Amino acid sequence: ASEHHAPAAADDADLSSQDWKAQLKLPPPDTRYQTEDVTATKGNEFEDYFLKRELLMGIYEKGFERPSPIQEESIPIALTGSDILARAKNGTGKTAAFCIPALEKIDQDKNAIQVVILVPTRELALQTSQVCKELGKHLKIQVMVTTGGTSLKDDIVRLYQPVHLLVGTPGRVLDLTKKGICILKDCSMLIMDEADKLLSPEFQPSVEQLIRYLPSSRQILMFSATFPVTVKAFKDKYLPKPYVINLMDELTLKGITQFYAFVEERQKVHCLNTLFSKLQINQSIIFCNSVNRVELLAKKITELGYSCFYIHAKMLQDHRNRVFHDFRNGACRNLVCTGMELYLLPS
Repeated sequence: ASEHHAPAAADDADLSSQDWKAQLKLPPPDTRYQTEDVTATKGNEFEDYFLKRELLMGIYEKGFERPSPIQEESIPIALTGSDILARAKNGTGKTAAFCIPALEKIDQDKNAIQVVILVPTRELALQTSQVCKELGKHLKIQVMVTTGGTSLKDDIVRLYQPVHLLVGTPGRVLDLTKKGICILKDCSMLIMDEADKLLSPEFQPSVEQLIRYLPSSRQILMFSATFPVTVKAFKDKYLPKPYVINLMDELTLKGITQFYAFVEERQKVHCLNTLFSKLQINQSIIFCNSVNRVELLAKKITELGYSCFYIHAKMLQDHRNRVFHDFRNGACRNLVCTGMELYLLPS
């Protein structure tokens, strides 16, 4: 009897292997208007890249249906082990463009840091690690975040447990590496997001010191919306023959129209008030160049009769996250902040 049922079991296995997509817990379709930055693709599918099925499951359950242009360009090249210098806008699927090949190349049975993703801020580190965890949720890959301003002791304790992929800011990662806690001898891939900022005087020395701890055969992927002259010198030194991707003819996403007005300092609040009264603005984010200006402007907007939240770097991280969460959920129509909070925006 057991022999008689064996083929049926095999048939069931074949069916389940063919029908794995039907078992996915897909999110509702994204009905938002999409611009050419994400729709002008070559028509590739994620399955064309021969990714692990568990990774494909995470990709589809994240809501990705097909690769965006930056993903089409970078994923297959990154999988070959080539260095990449990619210029792409925020909001085009850039994070997944490097997270997907990173997750694919990690050997989850090897207890070692195999990929390091460097970013300039804590907010971006948290956002990037979340994308990695969501895409890799069916894999046994351990993701860790480490940034300045948090407990070094907690990070040291965490690094005594398995970590495959480390996301962090250059100074903190370098500090842990110098202490001999963060071991990078098996790290074959270094990813630099917002590379222009990572090569500013604040971060570049730490980045260059970190590279010395990596194996000579390491792969470097650099992503940025802008590439100032500092990037060229770094590229010539560390990426002698990178695959260059440039999907930008301008910084702004297609379909977005920008306006600017020259106004004197004393006219700014009046100008804002006019915009609020003349335009139908569902929600607005207003950026200021200092913490003091953020609080002052938020107070003035409230006095004008408009609901307004504010966040800035001197507030506790939990408080900032809570304010932004409430704003995204529609609890308030206007948010005043400094530029660093850009990384909390949904991609």
